[in-house]
Amino acid sequence: MSEAMTDEIYYAHAGNLSFLRRISAKAREENYRLFQKVMRPGPETTILDVGVSDEITVESNMLEQRHPHRERIVCASLGEGAGIVAAYPGIRHTRIEAAKPLPFRDGEFDIAYSNAVLEHVGSADNQRAFIHELCRVGRRVFLAVPNRLFPVEHHTALPLVHWLPVRLFRGLMARTRWQHWSREENLNHVTPGALRAMFPAGRVARTAYSGLGFGPFRSNLIAYEE
Repeated sequence: MSEAMTDEIYYAHAGNLSFLRRISAKAREENYRLFQKVMRPGPETTILDVGVSDEITVESNMLEQRHPHRERIVCASLGEGAGIVAAYPGIRHTRIEAAKPLPFRDGEFDIAYSNAVLEHVGSADNQRAFIHELCRVGRRVFLAVPNRLFPVEHHTALPLVHWLPVRLFRGLMARTRWQHWSREENLNHVTPGALRAMFPAGRVARTAYSGLGFGPFRSNLIAYEE
């Protein structure tokens, strides 16, 4: 699969519906507002955004769309990044490899940021390794993932199906046109407790709900270090 296809698949199902893209954009705007509130980045704050998308859409790369100090952002993605740099003047881009250490020094950035990536890196061990890398290169971390309690599954736009036991959900998806999302390496939801437990010893993460909806049924789960 090409790098372009790697990004396209995340918008191929629910993302084909324009009204869902607008809803997703509103949710991600809420996530960005929470980022501003709890992380309080200033003009000199350096930010690493891990997992930016080469698909330039209304809901993709919200940090790059909204942050007023783009020159302080380094984007990291699996692709070459030419479209990202063209779309967001001032941004710097670094290409990374899946499941490999990030090519940055320990503590190189004030904040390591990642949105809608952790659920796609595979097993719980892979997710833990991903978070540990964010913590290694960032002095603080802000991480957003889909909230499994939100009544609509983010990637398929199907209601409630992801509330099924995981094995049943995967078995059902494997028999549909959404079979890509039946495999752990492509989609692995996390709970708030599991998310906090994945941070290294000595790094205390808070969790919060953000995006659309109410209380614990909001669309996104956030883990962050104040």
